[in-house]
Amino acid sequence: MRGISGWASFSAPPRDAVRMGSVKTPEPITAESPTACSSTRNAPMNRRERRATGPKSEQASIRSGAATPAALVEAGQRHLQAGRHLEAQLCCQQAIAADPNHTDSLHLMALLSLQAKQYDHAIEWAARAIRIEPRADHISTLGTALLGAGRIEEALRAFDKAVSLEPTDAEHWKKLGAALIDLNRPDEALLSLRRALDLRPHYADAANLSGLILYRKDRFAEALAFFDISVHADPDQADALHLRALMLQKLGRLEESAADGLRSAQLDPTNADTHNNLGSVLHELGRFQESLTCYDRALAVRSDYLVALNNKAHLLADMLRLDEALACYEKSLTIKPDDPIALWNVALIDMSLGNFEAGWAGREIRWKTGLGMKAPNFIQPQWLGDRSIDGKTILLFADEGIGDCFQFARYLPMVAELGAKIILAVQESAVSLLSRMPGVVECIPKSTTFLPAFDLYCSISSLPLAFGTRLDSIPATVPYLPPPLAAGTKQWEQRLGSHDRLRVGLVWSGNPGHANDRNRSLPLQMLASIPDVDARFVSLQKNPRASDQEILGGWDVLDIADQLSDFDETATLIGCLDLIITVDTSVAHLAGGLGRPVWILLPYRADYRWLLDRADSPWYPTARLFRQDERRDYRWVVDQVRGELADVVDGFREGLSPSYGSFGGVPRNPIATT
Repeated sequence: MRGISGWASFSAPPRDAVRMGSVKTPEPITAESPTACSSTRNAPMNRRERRATGPKSEQASIRSGAATPAALVEAGQRHLQAGRHLEAQLCCQQAIAADPNHTDSLHLMALLSLQAKQYDHAIEWAARAIRIEPRADHISTLGTALLGAGRIEEALRAFDKAVSLEPTDAEHWKKLGAALIDLNRPDEALLSLRRALDLRPHYADAANLSGLILYRKDRFAEALAFFDISVHADPDQADALHLRALMLQKLGRLEESAADGLRSAQLDPTNADTHNNLGSVLHELGRFQESLTCYDRALAVRSDYLVALNNKAHLLADMLRLDEALACYEKSLTIKPDDPIALWNVALIDMSLGNFEAGWAGREIRWKTGLGMKAPNFIQPQWLGDRSIDGKTILLFADEGIGDCFQFARYLPMVAELGAKIILAVQESAVSLLSRMPGVVECIPKSTTFLPAFDLYCSISSLPLAFGTRLDSIPATVPYLPPPLAAGTKQWEQRLGSHDRLRVGLVWSGNPGHANDRNRSLPLQMLASIPDVDARFVSLQKNPRASDQEILGGWDVLDIADQLSDFDETATLIGCLDLIITVDTSVAHLAGGLGRPVWILLPYRADYRWLLDRADSPWYPTARLFRQDERRDYRWVVDQVRGELADVVDGFREGLSPSYGSFGGVPRNPIATT
């Protein structure tokens, strides 16, 4: 793409754990290629001129000695434009032999040296021309040569001088902007480039550079506007289309992004980055086979392309082609053996396959992935089950989400049984509930600035590793979370009223900031058939989307989620319900840890903890899993849940509780009030 020859190509933001998220940062902008530095005064010849002044007639004129230096330079410029550099050089040499001070000849020699990337020669030829005639185009060419030689400050001064001599020349302003970018002065560069665009509104080079500066500042909408200018000026710029596709992806306009990416790939099928980026967008769109084709094309161009290998592996894992995914990661790790992203994703696959020994150990790489899990920085030693902790005080802290915290809280009593006093640091909304866990002497928000004294530490998510947990040794006794307080239970019972119908709690979406939220959450409208069942429905959904809130207002659902101040309050309400139906959120783990019947709706590729092809969970005996099939459609899952729920309602009338475990009805216990 014109104007950005020094920028590295982009690679797609991998999703979830694949560099999912972060795009490869462009390298510093350098000056344009030498061909772009040819004098703008030399307009291309028309067809008649090219026939009249072809190479043979020009060479004959040169041999005759009849050509003047000006004619020789004109012929040399035509040779240069036609790519006949040797003939152009011959013209220059003869012109200079005839007149050593002919500035156009010296300038043309500078341009030819730039073409050959002989920057020191280009600097000398341009300097000679400037000493005789300090024209703006000569000085601009000198700046380009200095930039190529890495003498950026000197180049900047040259472009600044050219601008002062010809302030209405857009190309000078563009070159000045490029030099300022090289000097990491983006705000000044942007002003210079905007001046270029004021002078030439459809200047693709200046628009491209402006877009790239704004991309670096995460100002994607503004960057998109400049790439729109560039593509409108020249629709066949493969790189500009590629980068506009990236901006559209960042803005969530995936269909438009895919269209630009496809057009870019057609224009330049040799650009591995374009294929990789397009593959990432198609993956987000759920067009998996097309995405796989794109990654294969990227790897056909560059077989050791690490980002494409990891993205392909992640795609194959999403397609549950796990053996192929592991083979991709194996190849990736031969290129970069310590790549934390690849190692992390291999660990997640191991966990999904039930290979816990390798999986727990592999998950310890999470601190190095850059995925938001900040490594601890304590002077005390880490405990991973490798030493006695009898009589010691250990800090256990939440290092992942609240759901992970609830899932692995089952290990807290086991730590206490080893003789340790536990200081627990968790998310503020979980403090009240988890402060009542056995062995916890102090429970504090993880945001606390000053920690109490402790002897060792361990992250909560590392406890399964510390206890050597295997698939057949999961501590699955429930409930393990503290029981609700009697006073709170009584209040909720009064608010819920008569228990003459099955009470069902609903959660349909998780944290919108979660990397996999688009797959694990669903719009409330998709549950429309559920409230038709003769049951008492209660919304446990915190912070519903605006569109969902409007729909919820028209349903026969008790919406009191805004009264749930923390998870202790939520746990108390869950204790008053007969069944929880939820997507994969913290409420699923909360209900499971409380030993309450919970039905969990899962995407086709579920999180590692739910394993594969199971309708039950070894972590939660009271859970039942409803999985998407290869259609990846929650509507089918909801239909299945609705049918099963109708059966449970019938059983409730006969005195049976919601089915779980063997999925057979069991006698319903009265709601606990103590």
